Amino acid sequence: MPNGWSPRAYQLDAWRYLQAGGRHAELIWHRRSGKDEISLHRTACAAFERVAGYWHMLPQAGQARKAIWDAVNPHTGKKRIDEAFPPALRRATRNHDMRIEFVNGSTWQVVGSDNFNSLVGATPAGIVYSEWALANPAARAYLRPIVAENGGWQIFITTPRGRNHAYKTLEAARHMPGAFAQVLTAYDTGVFSTEQLDGERLSYVAEFGAELGGAMFEQEYACNFDAAIVGAVLGRWMTRARAEGRVMASGLFDPEGAPVCISSDLGFRDTASWWVWQPRRDGFGIVGYLGASGRDADDWIEELQSYLSARGMRLGKLWLPHDARNKTFATKHTPFERFLAAFGGDRVRLVPQTRIADRINAARRVVEQCSFDEAACGAGLDGLCSWRFAFEMETRVMTKEPVHDWASHPGDAFSYGAQMMELEVVPRVVAGGPRFFEALSLDELWKVGGSGGRKRI
Repeated sequence: MPNGWSPRAYQLDAWRYLQAGGRHAELIWHRRSGKDEISLHRTACAAFERVAGYWHMLPQAGQARKAIWDAVNPHTGKKRIDEAFPPALRRATRNHDMRIEFVNGSTWQVVGSDNFNSLVGATPAGIVYSEWALANPAARAYLRPIVAENGGWQIFITTPRGRNHAYKTLEAARHMPGAFAQVLTAYDTGVFSTEQLDGERLSYVAEFGAELGGAMFEQEYACNFDAAIVGAVLGRWMTRARAEGRVMASGLFDPEGAPVCISSDLGFRDTASWWVWQPRRDGFGIVGYLGASGRDADDWIEELQSYLSARGMRLGKLWLPHDARNKTFATKHTPFERFLAAFGGDRVRLVPQTRIADRINAARRVVEQCSFDEAACGAGLDGLCSWRFAFEMETRVMTKEPVHDWASHPGDAFSYGAQMMELEVVPRVVAGGPRFFEALSLDELWKVGGSGGRKRI
């Protein structure tokens, strides 16, 4: 390519794999190692080897312009896209939608994993998933068969954020014939000296404290998947659940047990999420998860009915978020009204509107009593582990509310359910198993009250 770029020494293995036609690369490289750089330059070559469309996908479309389109290489003072795609190679540059058309007919565009389904009809031959650990994993699930069908390639680049979907795809690639998987820490590449790295660690700890600063360094420079996820809403609690053996491979649902409860976070353009809970003597079994976007209430009613029937699950309660009462111009009846008609007024409830801080506190309390079926809830568990507050570098504090991204939907749905479990469901109180409050006698209610039965009102 006529841009004067060549890979650094530690990038050569990955570069040779990609130049030889490799179709699946997982590059877990440390901060400032040139992950986006090598991916952009490989895309530039690919665009002139095969006329097709190519994408560079960030977790959110809103961050794509700053992170890639307008980004400047501090070493050269040039925009990164101008270095990778010199103007002489272009026929058109469309700033509005961050799209370049090359003189041979190939195209390249910056997109977001949060709105991948808005790009229906496109058939990219190459996709770079930048900051893959923070991206919506549903984007890969949707796009993978498209890329496979047209003989394309995928590059996943990121630093770790716990053992979420990025860890799983890395491990899968390690056992996948023809794939390339590589973890490069800052101690492997020589980009920084040992003294510089020691200084970086000390600086992180001095600025952000031992726990947060240490975790940030381990993520960004040591590529440690077991480091605490910075800002994770339930990270510590989910780590404890795994350590205590409460995340089980499969088979958690008990057909002879209590009826299941379902909590939800509704959305049409955004993802709708549904958790299936089964009250047990020792707490709650989380025995199912569903999530998808682009579906309305009637679609979900049909899917939930089929889901419950296929698994022999009896429905106890179905909780909808408070805004399910809201009407839209597109439909005559609210989602709440449609679910009432389908499942009955004795089963469908609205979760009261509360502060998000209260919901998070409920989730942290209730998750301690939960066991999870990993096979039935894998995508939801990834969401719970990735649900996070953003860290504001300028103010050195976490945001007051979690980031609104793909992980916030399973997080919200779980927190709604946690509130209602505390309010309405008794997991371990009377002989005969867990029951709803309305099914208990007055004497049984006294036994489970905060006074332990010592005080009558």
